[in-house]
Amino acid sequence: MNISIEWIYKTPRGTETTFRSEEMPATKGLIIAEDIERTGRVKSITFTDSFDSTWTIKELKRYIKEIETEPHNITVYFDGGFDRSTSTSGLGCVIYFEQSGKSYRLRKNAPSEVLKSNNEAEYAALHLSLKELERLNVHHLPVVFIGDSQVVINQMSGEWALLEKELSSWADRIDEKLKELGIRPSYELIPRKENSEADRLATQALNGIEITAQLELTVDTD
Repeated sequence: MNISIEWIYKTPRGTETTFRSEEMPATKGLIIAEDIERTGRVKSITFTDSFDSTWTIKELKRYIKEIETEPHNITVYFDGGFDRSTSTSGLGCVIYFEQSGKSYRLRKNAPSEVLKSNNEAEYAALHLSLKELERLNVHHLPVVFIGDSQVVINQMSGEWALLEKELSSWADRIDEKLKELGIRPSYELIPRKENSEADRLATQALNGIEITAQLELTVDTD
């Protein structure tokens, strides 16, 4: 979770002013806020997350402690592919997360023979990622979902209207699962070339190669 810090600074003679920081990871923000507090010149400190929820230092400490041993700082890449000649689809997702002080990457794909378009495959890939988050026991956290489908990203973020019945049904399923898990989503559209990992997984699923793999990441991992 990213937060910004807002604090009211007070001089010995009572003059006050308010400062606000740029966004940063919650753990970094807490370290900085505690250092600011030690100056003895702070009247109040609050944190604001990307969903405009506010936190006190005590609340943020409790939050960080609670999630330390659970997956957090989660980013999801997803992609779907559809082969018109065979009417089959391939779904892929890549989940990056931190847990117990370590970083991980989870890759998952799956084939499908019930979808009717590439857009449906994209939605199904996003839904696949949610099922993997549920398996990881991710709940009540912000999650960034990244894909190269303008349709899915713009419709799920509310920028575009949902007119097709099949896609609307997928969007409803996804919203229900997000609500069930307490996940607060944000969506990011990227060029296809920047979504190569998820695209490769979707293609492998189309070719009959199913993958489920989790890897601990190190500094040298590409």
